[in-house]
Amino acid sequence: MADAKNVSNETKQTLVFVYGTLKKDFPNHCLVQQLISQKEATYVGTCITHQPHPLVIGPCGIPYMLYLPGGVGHQINGELYSVTAQGLVSLDELEGTSVGHYERRPVQVTMREKSGAEEGEKDRTVVLVDAEAYFAHRSFGERMWVRCGRVGLDEYSLERAACDYVKKVNRPEGWSFLDEIENFLSGTA
Repeated sequence: MADAKNVSNETKQTLVFVYGTLKKDFPNHCLVQQLISQKEATYVGTCITHQPHPLVIGPCGIPYMLYLPGGVGHQINGELYSVTAQGLVSLDELEGTSVGHYERRPVQVTMREKSGAEEGEKDRTVVLVDAEAYFAHRSFGERMWVRCGRVGLDEYSLERAACDYVKKVNRPEGWSFLDEIENFLSGTA
C-alpha cells in the first residue's frame, strides 16, 4: 500500500484526493494548475475512494464529501495529486480549513496501474493508496447529509457544476461560507 506522506530528500509530499471543483476542467482547477506550474504539485491519476462516503451539493452548488460512520454513500470518483507542504497551504486556504469550512482528513483510494506491457483493462492491477481529502467540517457534515435527504452522488460532474456552482464573485456580499452553510442547513437558502 502506498503512503500519503512520501518523504524525499528535498521535500515532503502529500497525496491529495480531489473530487469537486479542483478537478481538471472544473472552476477551481486553476489553483491546481498554478501549483503544478510552480512545481508544488503533480498529477498522479484518476482514482476512486476505497470506502463509500456521502457526496452532497451544498449552498452555491459547492460539493462536500462527508465523513460519516456506517459506510453510507458511494465510492467517489476523483483525481489524485502529489502536493508539497507549500502547495497544501494554498489548498487549505482555498478550502477554508482555518475557518471550519472543510477539514483535511485521511482517505484511502484505489488506482489502476499497468501490470504488464499490454494496455488492456485485464492487464491492470488495483493499488490501494493512503491519501488525504477535504471533507465538510465535522461541525455541519451530518446536518448537511440530513438536509440533502440522505442522498448523495458518486461523482461531481461538469454538468452539475455548470448548473449549480456559483463562483465566489457572484455570491452574496458580506456572507461567509459558514453563513451560507447555516442558511442552507436551516432551510432558508
